[in-house]
Amino acid sequence: MPKTLLIGLDGATFTVLQPFLDGSCEEGVVMPFLADLIEGGYSAVLKSTNHPLTPPAWTSVCTGRTPGHHGIYDFVRFEDMGNEMFFTLYDARDIRTETLWNVAGRAGKTVVSLNFPMMAPPEEVNGALVPGFVSWKHLRRNTYPDTLFDRIKQIDGFDPKELSWDFERESQIGEAMPDDELFTWVDRHLPRDKQWFNIGKHLLEEDGPDLFALMLDGTDKIQHQAWHLLDPAEWDPASGESRQRVRALVVEYFRQVDGYLRGLHEAAGDDCHMVIVSDHGFTGSTKVVRVNKYLESKGYLKYRPHDGSDAAKRRDMANFANLDWEVSRAFCPTPSSNGIVIRKQTMQNPNGVAEDEYEWFRDKLIADLLAMTDPETGEKVIAEVLKREDAFPGEAMENAPDLTLILCDHGFVSVRNLEPQVITRPVPIGTHHPDGIFIMSGPGVQAKRGEVMSIVDTTAVVAHAMGMDIPEEFEGHVPQDLYTADWLADHPVRIAGHTDAGAAPKAHATDEDISDDQREEMLAQLRLLGYLED
Repeated sequence: MPKTLLIGLDGATFTVLQPFLDGSCEEGVVMPFLADLIEGGYSAVLKSTNHPLTPPAWTSVCTGRTPGHHGIYDFVRFEDMGNEMFFTLYDARDIRTETLWNVAGRAGKTVVSLNFPMMAPPEEVNGALVPGFVSWKHLRRNTYPDTLFDRIKQIDGFDPKELSWDFERESQIGEAMPDDELFTWVDRHLPRDKQWFNIGKHLLEEDGPDLFALMLDGTDKIQHQAWHLLDPAEWDPASGESRQRVRALVVEYFRQVDGYLRGLHEAAGDDCHMVIVSDHGFTGSTKVVRVNKYLESKGYLKYRPHDGSDAAKRRDMANFANLDWEVSRAFCPTPSSNGIVIRKQTMQNPNGVAEDEYEWFRDKLIADLLAMTDPETGEKVIAEVLKREDAFPGEAMENAPDLTLILCDHGFVSVRNLEPQVITRPVPIGTHHPDGIFIMSGPGVQAKRGEVMSIVDTTAVVAHAMGMDIPEEFEGHVPQDLYTADWLADHPVRIAGHTDAGAAPKAHATDEDISDDQREEMLAQLRLLGYLED
């Protein structure tokens, strides 16, 4: 079988890519390789997980399972202790299902997996693995095999600090940046994806794996901060010189990404299957929705008393819900979750919602949430409220929030103790949209635009492209029109065998923990991305 390349472009959306592909933007064709790939291959909108967030969505790509099965819902999970709430980060040890890397290894296939989130601590694979969201200080201990770091540090130009974010250097970054600051911010991100490309190309050429998987995340970071420069509906070509300068640099980033895709394709050979996907799409968000403040006004929660001390002020501005846990019955734990948790009555939490009143309580809560409006316009701000059993069915459903909110502008909520409950941003910021991208080229692939696909289809497509049976537990499928009839006749889709729950990362969890400084750096990154509030 030809080699299979799985390339992740975090947050990539056809909304931004299309002008770069067809040359309708002022810069002309910016991504000629990707344009040719789409013209000669298969493309479709790829629907993300019900909450289109990086950890659950990429974990679905890596496992072929939806969050209700793999168990990852957010960057952060929490433990309710009754009168206190403990927050910590999700990592690979929380994943309940087997990864594609392991399934491939059991089938005798070799794998290189680079920069996918939730993959640390790294599992043993039949090849090489470097997780994403790892600080450069901890890169050596988070590579597999343990000899890999010494190999990649021999690559010309290798710089582990460029590979990760320099949190000290970027600590002053905020949501609203003047043009010169935004230029510097974008400029410092260009080398990062180049580092990942260099490592990937080196391992692809030297190891020749059956499956090469690389995720480039600059697309997500830059769209978060520079959406007003990228969205064709927001960008004004008559903008001033400083804004034009930032736009030129952002466009240069996408031009470089196109070169990375071409370089990896050439390294794999013309007969490779190349699958390019995003974990979600992007759009602009205009509203700040302080959902916990609204729930307080409805009597569902109470913020922790404020004594005016510096410590109290810090708690009020914390990244997590800072509540009076003795009386709070429903709350949103983090901005990135867009989830509402109903606290059940237990020995530790006697004031929680009793089992026999849960349905009534939840229905009333849903009605109140859907009634939340922007006081300035009177418009509703929450478009949809998903129940847990509808959004995340599966054996890991009990860890999902009771309700998941979809805001009218697809933005993330705020959990801060601030008024007013809703405000309008002067400039839209980039936020996640459920519609991502799927692009595939290679032997037998039809040249056409397909119907909307599911994010878990990606894993089934990759497994089939590698000549593997698709395990029965994989929830996705290979689109019937992805290949020509002749190719499918020679390479039928076979659904057979099972994943191995005993091989899931969670099954191999140890007592080893992520260090405090690594955890703090990861939290700092989430703040910079806007998933946590400063």
